[in-house]
Amino acid sequence: MTTRKALIVGASGLIGGYCLQTLLADPNYSEVIALARKPLLKTHRKLNVVITNFNNLEQITSAISANDVYCCLGTTIKKAGSQESFRNIDYSLVVTIAELMKVQGAEQLLVISSIGADKNSKGFYLRVKGELEEAVKGIDYNCLRIIRPSLLLGKRKEIRFGEGVATILTPLLKPFLFGSLNKYTPVEAESVAQFMVKIAYDQPVSGVHIYESDQIV
Repeated sequence: MTTRKALIVGASGLIGGYCLQTLLADPNYSEVIALARKPLLKTHRKLNVVITNFNNLEQITSAISANDVYCCLGTTIKKAGSQESFRNIDYSLVVTIAELMKVQGAEQLLVISSIGADKNSKGFYLRVKGELEEAVKGIDYNCLRIIRPSLLLGKRKEIRFGEGVATILTPLLKPFLFGSLNKYTPVEAESVAQFMVKIAYDQPVSGVHIYESDQIV
């Protein structure tokens, strides 16, 4: 009987929802713990939802044990309301959870970043994602897997203009996105989530690994 446990943060999001679904169906995990602000619209014998406002994370995580940490947190500046709020979610919260769970003995961290992430980017979004990657590399997990998806496709609760346009244009542009440009092809959020869970068992299970969008497709 397996005793492997997973912690997922961001399970109510687009990728996170699919990731939670995939984790619950995976026989390698005996328990899936989800940190959430409110109850999830899902029940399962393996699912343990921990409600938190994310202000008392040290106290919350002190009672959590997990082998693998899946961080699917992500927002937009528009939805967050400001660059500061965006950074608090996409950088500070992710790093804090990663640090606290490392103290709790977590062995592997899987993080959603973005295509083009670069700490030296002039663009705020990609710069924050690049800084996030550098920060989690410094936490010294046994294994760190960074996933850099391109524009995400899938049904969201809110409408995002760019993703709506991408859905329409993807079939037209795909023949031109080959070779080094293939990684810019928009990718289904469900595929990203399934890929994320699949690579958790890839060899080697140590070191830092970065996966570009074309590897997901």
